[in-house]
Amino acid sequence: MNQKMEQYLDRIAVLKQKKLEQTQQKVDVEGGLDEDDYGRIVPPDGFEWKIIPNHENGSFYGYDGWSRNFCDLMEKHPVYVDANDAFCGKWMFFLSRMKGPVWNPDYDYSDLKPGLETYDIISGIGSDAHFAPDYTIGLTLGWEGLRRKIHTYKEQNGSECLEFYEAEEKTIDAVQVWIRHTIERIEEMIPEEEDPALKENLTEMKRVNERILTEAPETLREACQWICWFNMASRTYNRDGAGGQLDELLRPYYEKDLKEGRIDDADARYYIACLLLNDTHYYQLGGPDGDGTDVTSRVSYLILEAADLIDTSCNLTVRVHDGLPEEFFLKAVGYLFKNRNGWPRFSGDKALVEGFVKNGYTPELARKRIAVGCNWMSLPGLEYTLNDLVKINTARVFEVAFWEMMALPEDEYGVDKLWSLFTKHLLRAVDVTVKSMKFHMRYQVYNEPELLLNLLSHGPVEKGHDVSDGGAMYYNLAIDGAGIAVVADSFACLEQRIEKEHRLSWKEMNECLQNNYGGTGGEYTRRMMTSVARYGSGGSRADWWGRKLSDFFAEAVHRKSFEGDNFCFIPGWFSWANTIDFGKAVGATPNGRKAGTAINHGANPMPVFRKDGAVTAMANTVADIQPGYGNTAPIQLELDPGLIRDEEAVKKIADLIRTMFEKGATLLNINIIDEKKILKAHKDPSLYPDLVVRVTGFTAYFSMLSPEFRQLVVDRIIAKE
Repeated sequence: MNQKMEQYLDRIAVLKQKKLEQTQQKVDVEGGLDEDDYGRIVPPDGFEWKIIPNHENGSFYGYDGWSRNFCDLMEKHPVYVDANDAFCGKWMFFLSRMKGPVWNPDYDYSDLKPGLETYDIISGIGSDAHFAPDYTIGLTLGWEGLRRKIHTYKEQNGSECLEFYEAEEKTIDAVQVWIRHTIERIEEMIPEEEDPALKENLTEMKRVNERILTEAPETLREACQWICWFNMASRTYNRDGAGGQLDELLRPYYEKDLKEGRIDDADARYYIACLLLNDTHYYQLGGPDGDGTDVTSRVSYLILEAADLIDTSCNLTVRVHDGLPEEFFLKAVGYLFKNRNGWPRFSGDKALVEGFVKNGYTPELARKRIAVGCNWMSLPGLEYTLNDLVKINTARVFEVAFWEMMALPEDEYGVDKLWSLFTKHLLRAVDVTVKSMKFHMRYQVYNEPELLLNLLSHGPVEKGHDVSDGGAMYYNLAIDGAGIAVVADSFACLEQRIEKEHRLSWKEMNECLQNNYGGTGGEYTRRMMTSVARYGSGGSRADWWGRKLSDFFAEAVHRKSFEGDNFCFIPGWFSWANTIDFGKAVGATPNGRKAGTAINHGANPMPVFRKDGAVTAMANTVADIQPGYGNTAPIQLELDPGLIRDEEAVKKIADLIRTMFEKGATLLNINIIDEKKILKAHKDPSLYPDLVVRVTGFTAYFSMLSPEFRQLVVDRIIAKE
């Protein structure tokens, strides 16, 4: 190992230790954080900033409110520079969480609230971001180029779009102010730094930032720093975390630098490692371009190697298709098992492309829709999606249907009747969800315009309209179902124990649910229900019900597409961190689940499967219930680290991944978990402060999760009844 690489490794070690300390500081100040392990840090002691309201309710809304507050925060934002880092800057605030009431009350949707509450729906009204920017726009133009673009289209589109353009220009001003303040801090640090190598690093950091303040980046280091600034600004604005096809974004700069002798691979790994440490944005590696040609390059390998160097939480996804080089695929799987911290994930190109084409799009466009979120795909810079923001709690829908049936005469009770009532209520739930999303689309511009993401999208600046207000090229709006296992298991249990075996009556079942399986015989009944073959066991009746439910849900959502507008509705199955709250809204269910306990995670079974062949059966079940329109129903696997001991074992897991995708799976999340270690960490998180797990679509330090959420992860791993 040469001296330069040793120096880089020393710097990365310092940065990683600081990240651990900053994460613990966030937990100490804010408590458990059940979300992505963002690059955000706690602001300095004594720093305070207050919003500037433009509404009588004390919050702010619209172009004026958001641009004014963002500008003021950037002007006063503390600067952050670490001499060990290739890049400067850290973000410290969620502006969207500091503003008070999220929705502008001038736009009332009280008529929708009864339906939303009845079915425990997360409507998406007022939700932000969750679609992907096209970084190439910013990297090609730079901040001043973006400003010139605004001026050009402001002249073309006239005064009716003036408010839009003025807000966008103020947004650029604000980011540049933040950069200038940081450059001033670097200038102060250079003469104070005694280490010659770090002094040189600070000097180069200053040069890079002075250049990209006004010019488009030309080198790999400049491109990475530009991406860092955009990411930090966009996170601060409204927590946007979508990345892009990182290997292709960085490849031109790497190849140019390499050709001109400016860097070697050690430099590139260091820069990319610092970029990944800056924030856990979601990036895709490998996969096809629009024509189907694989885009894997030397940079793809360098990104994996850089992630290996930092060995911490990371959100990289490898796109698996027929053209993916086997060497790269095996390297990715190998890192998954080497570091055991939940990265990379793997997405399945075949099912994703075939599904998206069913919406009327071309295969070429479908291949460009990449994995850049917890569970979601997006066309960078081309579509507005509301990905992972709108969710229907189907367990609650089932409960409403069951209550309605039990109010009928006894001779009408039956599984067929219950299914009829369930589908009636699910259609109502989908209907009120779609109405809520259309309401959001009509008024979101007056609530929270997307001032940062507009800049890196195709259409908003050209049209003079926010991306939520007609500015986007496509509107593919996501609706996720949650609770599939609860519903499928419940139907299977009722069918078997009541209608086939006659071991229980409908009234007895109802009494058990009302009493939360308490009282005489309650626990016996609960165990009788839990012993029915479950969703995820492979070939079970519950698996059949899961497929039936998913097919109905997918068609119910998709048939709402293009009803007098250009909105395409795309179904998925995903619960994100709402698994716990969704469970709190649902009483005891016929599958033996007690009232208020968590529903199943995403499309996975209830947490009783983990080893001994159940992995394959469960994966086959989830592959079989994919909604099929280009969004995902992720498979979450927890594997024993003892499974992997050599290259042959890595190859077997890689073959398993490919097989799952051939069967129709769309996204695969894998945890390599030592059962004893995670139980100790759950009891005392301080024992393993660097333990990283894939919580759901994101990875995070286990110690930063709340006890309730840690338990959710543990329950997925430890089989119990």
